Amino acid sequence: MTSKPGVDPNILALLPSLGEILEVKDLPGSRWARISHIRVSLGHHGWEAIKGEFNATSAIYAATPDFCPHPIAWGRLKTERDAHFYICKYHHFSDAMPEPTLLSEKLARLHSSHTSPNGKFGFHCATYNGDIPQDNTWSNIWEAFANGLRQVLSVTPRLLRPLETNGRKIRPSLVHGDLWFGNCAVKHGSGEVLVFDPAGFYGHNEYELGNWRPGRNRFRDGGYFEAYHSRMPPSERVEEYDDKNALYALKFDLHAATLFPNKAEFLQMAIDEIRRLTTKYPDGYTGDE
Repeated sequence: MTSKPGVDPNILALLPSLGEILEVKDLPGSRWARISHIRVSLGHHGWEAIKGEFNATSAIYAATPDFCPHPIAWGRLKTERDAHFYICKYHHFSDAMPEPTLLSEKLARLHSSHTSPNGKFGFHCATYNGDIPQDNTWSNIWEAFANGLRQVLSVTPRLLRPLETNGRKIRPSLVHGDLWFGNCAVKHGSGEVLVFDPAGFYGHNEYELGNWRPGRNRFRDGGYFEAYHSRMPPSERVEEYDDKNALYALKFDLHAATLFPNKAEFLQMAIDEIRRLTTKYPDGYTGDE
């Protein structure tokens, strides 16, 4: 194999069928999945983030192999201290938004796969939303797993406990976990929809759509909600669907406020929604009426 300087030998060792390296480019500041199939992360959290991304992408690929790039490998670089890499198949993407029916068909298949290895909510390792680690400790109960939503303690059991009481039950679905339009793209030429950069785990399928609610996500409008629910009807209680969606959106608003502290509107959105929900449900969970 002919190689050029700049390609770490640990990466080359994982690509035995590679014939010749024609060019190596560093493209900082661009969205990685549009331009490259090698991602590098630094430090302890970089290692854990790469590990989570590879494992979550592998789970998505196993359930719906036409819905994400093929994850190839992850590991440590040999030539750079405390640096780690993730390799996936390269795809050339267009700038088009995914067509709602195509996205929802694949997403519904993913959510319907019910591939949790132990039938529980969670994941076998931490996954990262941006640079924020998620606690994915296994749980038999969705309300107990959804600890990231306990910023509104009285509202969380009020809206989530009825999903699993009075004979109702939900099965853990594999969710992407950070599905906004920046982590979803259309292949150039074919129009095929692929997702990437997941923060995945097994959870309530409707959690996925919490990230679609904020106005900053282009999936809010354009028929994406309607296309998804034409395949995956809302869970009981249907009359509380919008408030459950708002509760799930809170986690993404708080993540955004943490990742982008200069965007005061992200935190204000979360505060306003917490006030609205706690005003609407002041007594929290009082039984399965």
